[in-house]
Amino acid sequence: MITSEVVPVTQSVQLNGQAESKLKHHFLGWQCRLRQIAMRKDGGRPSSGMRPRLLSEQGHELVAGLSIVIVPEDSQESTEFFRFQVQKTHDPRQVYEKGLTYLQSTHFQKAKSFSDRMTALFSRGAELPMALLDSGQCILEFAQFSQSYRLVCSVSELSSDHDHAQATIWHNRLFNPNLPADVQVIAFQPDWEASDADPSP
Repeated sequence: MITSEVVPVTQSVQLNGQAESKLKHHFLGWQCRLRQIAMRKDGGRPSSGMRPRLLSEQGHELVAGLSIVIVPEDSQESTEFFRFQVQKTHDPRQVYEKGLTYLQSTHFQKAKSFSDRMTALFSRGAELPMALLDSGQCILEFAQFSQSYRLVCSVSELSSDHDHAQATIWHNRLFNPNLPADVQVIAFQPDWEASDADPSP
């Protein structure tokens, strides 16, 4: 006689939580590796895996490649460095080179220090961020090096003085010092239980 073992609810929740945590850490480790390669070999140019397809929650493509930023949980040190470099000179080449050197060093070496909430910069009042905020949900699809992720995300706006908003703004100004002052930072928070990867971690 074949019997099936009933997994207690608490154990099932624990196993699900472990799987979600594994997916999250696998993704952040992958993102950090891609960004190390981009900074050290491609002059900071975003690779395909750093620019996910942005889909509506119904699966309709909104943007073929959206540049996103991953931000350390404690972003104060890096933000202060980026801000100092941008403000101390009017030479965009010097800002770029100093910022790139910083990002090439140890910035992306500790994936566990990064938040799983990603950010992107938009012009304030643009149609796309307004639509995303109205919906409150989207899908980000990442792919590079035979690895892909499909992340179901909630969408929110960060206030301009939020630490992660400041990190996003000054990170972008390393590569574009003439960035307008009136920008909008949109945050994407993955629902790891609803997300997946191929191959799975």
